[in-house]
Amino acid sequence: MTLHIQMNSIQRHITSSIQRHITFWMMLCMMTTVCQSVSAQTPKQGTKGADKELSLDEVVVTGTGTEHTLKNAPVQTEVISGKSLSHFAGKSLEEMLGMLTSSFDFNEGDMGSQMQMNGLGNNYILILIDGKRIHGDVGGENDLGLIDPHNIEKIEIVKGASSALYGSDAIAGVVNIITKKHRDEGLFLENTTRGGSYGDLRQHNGIGLSWGRWSSYTNFQLQHTDGWQNTSTEAPSQTEFLITDSRNKTVNRYTNYQIAERLTFAASKDLELYAEGSWYAKHIYRPCGKYASTDVTTYDFKYKNASAAAGGRWKLNSTDVLTLDVDWNRHAYYYDFTDTTLTDGYIHGTFTHYYPYFPGQDQLQSDQQRTMAQFKGVFALPYDNRLSAGAEWRYDWLKAPMRVDGGKATDNTGALYVQDEWNGLSGLNITAGLRFNHNQQFGFRLTPKVSAMYRLGDAWRLRASWSQGFKTPTPKELHYRYVRQMSGTYLYLGNTDLSPQKSNYYSAGVEYTHHGLSVTATGYYNDVKDMIALVTIPNYDAPEELYLQYQPIKTRQYKNLETAKTYGVDLSVRYTLQDFSFGLGYSYLDTDANIYDTNHEVMKKVTIDGMAHHKGNLFATWTHQFNSSYRLGVGVYGKMSTKRYYQINGNGKGYNIWKLTTTHDFAGKRGLTYRLEAGIDNVFNYVDRTYHGLHLGTTTPGTTLFASFNIRFSQGKKTNTKFNHSINSNNYEEN
Repeated sequence: MTLHIQMNSIQRHITSSIQRHITFWMMLCMMTTVCQSVSAQTPKQGTKGADKELSLDEVVVTGTGTEHTLKNAPVQTEVISGKSLSHFAGKSLEEMLGMLTSSFDFNEGDMGSQMQMNGLGNNYILILIDGKRIHGDVGGENDLGLIDPHNIEKIEIVKGASSALYGSDAIAGVVNIITKKHRDEGLFLENTTRGGSYGDLRQHNGIGLSWGRWSSYTNFQLQHTDGWQNTSTEAPSQTEFLITDSRNKTVNRYTNYQIAERLTFAASKDLELYAEGSWYAKHIYRPCGKYASTDVTTYDFKYKNASAAAGGRWKLNSTDVLTLDVDWNRHAYYYDFTDTTLTDGYIHGTFTHYYPYFPGQDQLQSDQQRTMAQFKGVFALPYDNRLSAGAEWRYDWLKAPMRVDGGKATDNTGALYVQDEWNGLSGLNITAGLRFNHNQQFGFRLTPKVSAMYRLGDAWRLRASWSQGFKTPTPKELHYRYVRQMSGTYLYLGNTDLSPQKSNYYSAGVEYTHHGLSVTATGYYNDVKDMIALVTIPNYDAPEELYLQYQPIKTRQYKNLETAKTYGVDLSVRYTLQDFSFGLGYSYLDTDANIYDTNHEVMKKVTIDGMAHHKGNLFATWTHQFNSSYRLGVGVYGKMSTKRYYQINGNGKGYNIWKLTTTHDFAGKRGLTYRLEAGIDNVFNYVDRTYHGLHLGTTTPGTTLFASFNIRFSQGKKTNTKFNHSINSNNYEEN
């Protein structure tokens, strides 16, 4: 009866949410109709340069923190262009990165995106949004649902250690999400509604206003899925019997939504100020079964995020610029109880055993807050030098009454950095940087970086780099405790004896571009010292009170590996001929990690979880403009991976996934455009039915269908093209 009431409540919540968004969509349509009647602008045909799949004259910033054209970027930068994203019609950032590059792996889960790049996981990949760090870590995994996929202009990816420029976390690489900017558009309105199999709903709304020196953009997004179950068979522990009617899902039902606002003020032609903020919430609904050891759950998961930021950019002259950014972020994680539950808790600051929680009550598991301030200057110097210098301060605060000794933990880091780019010889660029870092617990550290690029004519580029990475243990890795009740009891422990991680990254690559063909090949070697990873330890090594309380079947603790190496080769080929584009990528990876086994006093070789030796991706797209009002796009995409290796709970199977998309762009009158997307995910219906609780190669539920509709109104300078949504909003004009 209780479960029935809860399900009815959930259904009413979702139905009410959908009704609200349908109402919003209808209001938006009425607003755009009114705006159409008062607008008098006449659209014109788009430019030829706008139709290119990827312009090598496009400006990128992530590799050096300064602007370079893509073909002359000193540090190898991979770009997923706005037009590629538009063709792909992806529902999430995970799908975009996983299908459009060969270096990434994802497994969708409750605690985050479970991302991996070139052998290293979430903790080593720095995610930026317009150059600022994302905040949303649970169990070392970022929730990429914080990023609205419909508001992405392009994605820049730089692989390898970038700690000299970006500080901690940038050992595997940097992913910079560049968002769309809606400036000089007067009034801008946009609605995108997408639906798909398994109750998948994606909603995006944007409202932009520009008046005088002020501009504002408000963005709303909602994501929902009913979840799915690929198998009802479950291995509850290391026993010989199986559960064949488990209710645990492969991906649980969830709903999240976010509203964000950005306000900018052009104080002068050289000075721009901004303030922005966002609110994000997510609810994960977990099924309740009949097996006490596996799928009986009495609480859902709930997340609350908030952010606020302010700053400015002052252009001193044609070459020199100063920037200042200050931001605050909060990520809070709760148990949301669905049934009466006796559990440990802190009540008014006092620890209580077996305190009763009732349906509708929640219990804080962790509250992470971060405050950052960054000041940076870029200056042109004599003799073809460009200097970047800056200072950074970061304060992390963690409150986790049930999971941290003492209930709280903090971390404080300050840094100074400098970088010089020298172009003194024809065709040669040398970039060198150094960061001076101080952490309150681990003291001082210097991290250098050197990269070089040499141009051989217009077609060939040679690049090489060496950089050091540095990452201090997070408050969670030092102090956190976590009990996982699924397929048995697993105990996860922090470790206050951890040392900082250090790395040396080496890479060398060649790039050839000519007449629409682009080929790149890059080899890399990443040597990580004292790498932190979860390692299985004897149960009797756990604190006695925890061992007696939970009786775990496995205990895992954060440990410094003695050595950890990742090395491999990334290949990429792209070709564009008029309306047709083709591309493929291949990534070879191997790892070598060793840890000292204290029980047997020997070095033990272990696997870096999630590693696959071979990964690849492929795409082919065709677009054609039939007349001044209609444009068709067709795309085929493939993603392949061999077996993924894990230390415990089995390996993930290799997979081969294909996707078909169609896009239809219609030019309306007086600033209106329309877009319809429809397609098939996982065309050949591959499903990994590995027993629940073991590792999967992919979580896809099999063949699914999707369709989305976009309506856009823009009353401003950018309305002088027919297809301003599909082309100019993605900023693809030749320089």
